[in-house]
Amino acid sequence: MKLSDEYILERMSHYKVQGLSIAAIAGDHQLSRQYGVVQADRDRKVTEQTLFNACSVSKYVTALTAILLVEKGLLQLDQPVNDKLIRWKIPSTNKKPVTLRHLLSHQSGIIDPKDSFQPYEARFGVPTIPDILNGKTSYCSTLITVGEPEREFHYSDAGYCVIQLLIEDVTRKTFEQVVSNYLFTPLQMHARYVTPTSLAYISDDLARGHSKQGQPICFTETLYPYPAASGLWSSSKTLVRLFQELLHAQKGKSKLGLSKELAFEMMTPQFGKAWSGLGVFIEESKAGKEIVSWGWGKGYQCMGFVHPDVDRAAVIMTNGELGVHQMEGLIGEVYQFLTYEH
Repeated sequence: MKLSDEYILERMSHYKVQGLSIAAIAGDHQLSRQYGVVQADRDRKVTEQTLFNACSVSKYVTALTAILLVEKGLLQLDQPVNDKLIRWKIPSTNKKPVTLRHLLSHQSGIIDPKDSFQPYEARFGVPTIPDILNGKTSYCSTLITVGEPEREFHYSDAGYCVIQLLIEDVTRKTFEQVVSNYLFTPLQMHARYVTPTSLAYISDDLARGHSKQGQPICFTETLYPYPAASGLWSSSKTLVRLFQELLHAQKGKSKLGLSKELAFEMMTPQFGKAWSGLGVFIEESKAGKEIVSWGWGKGYQCMGFVHPDVDRAAVIMTNGELGVHQMEGLIGEVYQFLTYEH
């Protein structure tokens, strides 16, 4: 069975998804397909240059950036992050100190407050990361506190805000500059961070988000003022290159300088949690081990995955929010074709 255009368009109509972008790499074979439009009731088609909101797939990119800084000796996985943080410190406790490894694997003891880390609202202004973590903004109105690291897994946007500060403090550059220097420029990626502070640079290559009914959502309502956790926008064709780096690193051929050892560490369960790697999730599939990153935000859903045992990487991006887990909707159907066909 092949991934036919007719079938994809029918399923998009069924799920009321306006735009879809797929990129896959399996050995020497590459696939890149785009379907639909960037906005409902508009003629502008999705192309290989169209940027979709990667939502929490941003965390994988943040993790890869942090790991490359470990490669350079600027960071250490198991050093207390307070040793390097300058503008904000994790509140001190009598428990073991929080490390980068804890933060990357969502096992730092940080639990995001209820209803925190929502999309941008212009009436609340653009917050700083320290103010968010200090509970001084509507995006997170409670001071971030820390429980016992390693005890439990808690998915945490706040933890990745701390990683953003850490990266900026050790490099003395903005987070966006560091990611561009270490990832986007070397791989010639068509990707960037779109946040409330970059609204002046909105361009026609951005796909508009849509509700599960297929209706367009106001663009500013789909932005997040914490780039490391949710701010990345990318085309699938270039985002897949970052997932392919894990495959290259396994062979000692990373274009970014990612070592076999640290690539393996990223794909290894942390602190006894079988599903939790460094910036990625670890699952089992019919292709063996699966390294995956999920993205789901207002108006968008996406995923990126790697099957290291069969040398496969893929990214699937949509400008629709289906209201169900990715694997229960259009993305899940495309995933099944990709893993069957290649």
